[in-house]
Amino acid sequence: MKIKALLLGILMAIQVTSGFSQIISTNPAHNNKGKIFVSWGWNRAAYTKSDISFKGEEYNFKLKSVIAKDRQTPFTMRYFNPTKMTIPQYNFRIGYFFNPKYSISFGFDHMKYVMQQDQTVKISGTIAGNNAIHDGVYDNDPIQLTNDFLQLEHTNGLNYLNLEIRRMDNILDQRVLRIKNIDVNFVEGIGAGLMYPKSDVKLMNYDRNDQWHVAGYGVNLIAGLNFTFFKHFFIQGEVKGGYINMPDILTTNFEGDRASQHFFFAQANANAGVIFKF
Repeated sequence: MKIKALLLGILMAIQVTSGFSQIISTNPAHNNKGKIFVSWGWNRAAYTKSDISFKGEEYNFKLKSVIAKDRQTPFTMRYFNPTKMTIPQYNFRIGYFFNPKYSISFGFDHMKYVMQQDQTVKISGTIAGNNAIHDGVYDNDPIQLTNDFLQLEHTNGLNYLNLEIRRMDNILDQRVLRIKNIDVNFVEGIGAGLMYPKSDVKLMNYDRNDQWHVAGYGVNLIAGLNFTFFKHFFIQGEVKGGYINMPDILTTNFEGDRASQHFFFAQANANAGVIFKF
């Protein structure tokens, strides 16, 4: 799959660049130890197909190979409005360089996951006691995911709270570029964290339970190109990919009702930030 290929590509880029960085500049001017950085940006996300299981007192079934996409907010001034800038898909990160090259950081990746409506998938399991339309025993049977059967979104959102260890290597500086006050750096890293979605699930005729909830975990790789200006301001493009497992998704107002799914994800991120010595 394309997303799995992207993860392999990120890993290979990290390995190649790590080896290359042993040869290039070790200029003390690029020593970041003791510096703090803060960044904000936006993402596009993609997801692999996912099997989704639903379990409650009156049903226990699995949907196979469900397709979902992100939901990108049209680009307007709301991206820069402090009261509305958390509506689009965004990334926030704050970190500390504990080493000349290595940092530890906390990030909040706000993605959105929207199940494609009216797709036809295979269903296995049972539904009983709900209504005559969907009650039955299923064994890998086709079913269309219509509005009256299922609507599933993690749109407020598919929130990934993560810690990352990152490495930054200077690959071009102003001496090479012959442009003052600009450095180009390669960033690579690995991370893990919790999934804290606010899931919007409408399952048949049951009432929703759209509360924020720790639903599972994620792991990720990241590679990016950083352009730092005047030593304190930067823009950074990133590719980020990983694996999400959510075994405890809230669905209805019945306490024990849950859904579960796992899938691979990919992000393309555009960030801006500041770096400074505290």
